[in-house]
Amino acid sequence: MFGIPGKQAVTITPAAVRQIAKLMARDGHQGLRVGVKKGGCAGMEYTMDYVTDIDPHDEIVETEGARVMIAPMAQMFLFGTVIDYETSLLESGFKFRNPNVADACGCGESIKFKDVAELETERSSAAS
Repeated sequence: MFGIPGKQAVTITPAAVRQIAKLMARDGHQGLRVGVKKGGCAGMEYTMDYVTDIDPHDEIVETEGARVMIAPMAQMFLFGTVIDYETSLLESGFKFRNPNVADACGCGESIKFKDVAELETERSSAAS
């Protein structure tokens, strides 16, 4: 596990809590699973899926009734991320403020992460 003991992997803002809780209540899902996959112009992109069954390997972050599951392969890339929900005149959606991102595409949906060795070093330094 790449987290720091006693510290949640991600933080969910009040706006994101409201949106996730609304989706859970409306559709009867267990929450949202957040992950990353290869793709996009910067090399990686976030994924969000409805969860009907909780995977025992997921890390679960629960805030005021809103539940986010983090896929095992994404945990080290998402550690320290703030998940927000923003509404503007042109669009509404979840936004990720992720300290592990080294570069992002102009579209804002494609990202490049820091080197895995660098992430592991940062995690061990923060745990000390």
